[in-house]
Amino acid sequence: MTTTYAGATAEPAPARRYLRQLGIDTQYVLLGFPLGLITLVLCMTGFFLGIGMVIIWVGLPVLVATLLMSRGFAVLERARIGPVLGRSMTHPVYRSAAGSGWMRRSIAPLADGQAWLDLVHGMFRFIPNTIGFVFVITWWAIALGGLTYPLWDWSLPHPEANYELPEILGFDDTAGTRILFYVVIGLIFTATLYPVVRAAALLEAAFGYSLLNGVDRLRQQVAEANAARDVAQEQRAAAVSAEAVALRKLERDIHDGPQQRLVRLAMDLGRAEQQFGTDPEAARATVAEALAQTRETLDELRALSRGIAPPILVDRGLRAALTALAGRCTIPVDLDAPPIERLDPAIESTAYFVVAEALTNVAKHSHASEVQVIVQRNATGLLVTVADDGVGGASLAKGHGLAGLDDRVRAAGGVLAVVSAAGEGTRLTAALPI
Repeated sequence: MTTTYAGATAEPAPARRYLRQLGIDTQYVLLGFPLGLITLVLCMTGFFLGIGMVIIWVGLPVLVATLLMSRGFAVLERARIGPVLGRSMTHPVYRSAAGSGWMRRSIAPLADGQAWLDLVHGMFRFIPNTIGFVFVITWWAIALGGLTYPLWDWSLPHPEANYELPEILGFDDTAGTRILFYVVIGLIFTATLYPVVRAAALLEAAFGYSLLNGVDRLRQQVAEANAARDVAQEQRAAAVSAEAVALRKLERDIHDGPQQRLVRLAMDLGRAEQQFGTDPEAARATVAEALAQTRETLDELRALSRGIAPPILVDRGLRAALTALAGRCTIPVDLDAPPIERLDPAIESTAYFVVAEALTNVAKHSHASEVQVIVQRNATGLLVTVADDGVGGASLAKGHGLAGLDDRVRAAGGVLAVVSAAGEGTRLTAALPI
């Protein structure tokens, strides 16, 4: 049983696709020949007339008019090239002198490199146009003529003194031989019609694309490369900033927690050592207190280690780690995290820290009664949302608690957004690419 889905577009059959492309390529080449002849005459005439009269300044407006005319032909050619190459053709941005005087605006095309490339295309396109036209006309004529030869062989004179091609090649001079010979020739040219016409069309289209869109495409690639470089630099800077913030936080937590407890533990043990000789009961009490300090120190060190690299995240994945994180939060957490496949460790770690930092901020500052955590996996990335019903007022600005989290998300190539109107709670959303 076959199920048909509404809106689905069926892939055309190969034969139909080839015939359609053959028609597109044929009309492109055949129409390109007269267009090439027209642009050759107009562009050559306008260019050399303008160059010859530029000394008396009359040539400047002639050159400008010629460039504008070639731009019009270039726009038409880009529209024709698209179906041949199977891609949408972008129109380059031409230079203009906006805001200047009318004189500078009038002669602005003279300083535009793409305008001159359009003119060069108009002057020299006739060369590939002619080559393609000759091959396409020849192949179509011989293919159609050979296949239809049995229909009109009777109408041709065949005098005894006239040696036809089959007879020159050594075949018998009979109607059957001629018909079979020319039909075979027609079949050969029909079989090679598509690749020959396709090659002729691609020759013209490649020439036009290189001049009309090649430079603009190169500029776009350079701009995209520069943008990618800027993004990489921003991610690197964000990663350095996030690491520095994490290290400062870890140092502060160790200094305020385990380090102070270890100092007190050393003092208690020293006091107990002195008390053993004079007051054993007091010494035992001091040792018991030191043991309690040791347990608390171990608990704090475990908590800090979970903040650096939680083992449950490494062993069991993001969902299990978020479940454990929600269970430790002092505010009720509604966790919506369906099972997903294991992701890149950097992405999982970033998502975990987004939720951990957000829950910490909610517990400390929001005065919320409930918080909702949603994790969604789509085709391009991971979407992590933490929303509470607290007092709001959170911000990504430098100096606020979320600035370091924003650096961490940007270092992973993601985007962090915060909506936190006063009195309306806070909604934090992190989009992480996969």
